[in-house]
Amino acid sequence: MFYPMMINLDNKNVTIIGGGKVAFRKAKKFLEFNCNIKLVSSSFIEDFDNIDVKLINDNYKEDYLKESFLVIAATSSKKVNEDIASYCKTNNIMCNIADDINLSDFIVPSSIKRGDLVISVSTMGNSPSLSSKIRKELESNYGVEYEEYVSILGDIRNLVLQKCTDKDEKKRILNELVNLDLEELKKRRLDYENNSWN
Repeated sequence: MFYPMMINLDNKNVTIIGGGKVAFRKAKKFLEFNCNIKLVSSSFIEDFDNIDVKLINDNYKEDYLKESFLVIAATSSKKVNEDIASYCKTNNIMCNIADDINLSDFIVPSSIKRGDLVISVSTMGNSPSLSSKIRKELESNYGVEYEEYVSILGDIRNLVLQKCTDKDEKKRILNELVNLDLEELKKRRLDYENNSWN
């Protein structure tokens, strides 16, 4: 059973073995999370020309996995994917085999990212199509404006925690904030910065 969690990938080394559509999709998603991405494959689809990742034109070798924090195996060879999984397990490296959940230490849910708002959906591998369908529905409900919205909520929360001493009042204010629209939130942040709590 997979446990849902958020992992800090800042400046961590992520290695993807593969150069096709699945590898590209994985690499593109990892780019949103400030990690160092390296891909290894004997060939790459043209889409890779448009993203900023390190490409190594070579067949898989164990040396490429050393010092990796996470590894994704997305090759068309079942044997290569199994070899990658085996190496990672022996060396305590978290590994995802794109086409084999049973060999994977983790799975990657379908997700959307709006700044610090990240919403993920998983069917534990039962139906990636359903995960994708739900993700698309979420994308239409949570547009790009949520990036600023969540950022302002964070600013206000910090102000409330610093300046409001009454525990019940803190809770009331923080619960109330999520019912305000963006413009009301901006006004509330300004009020709290000026120590106005009414």
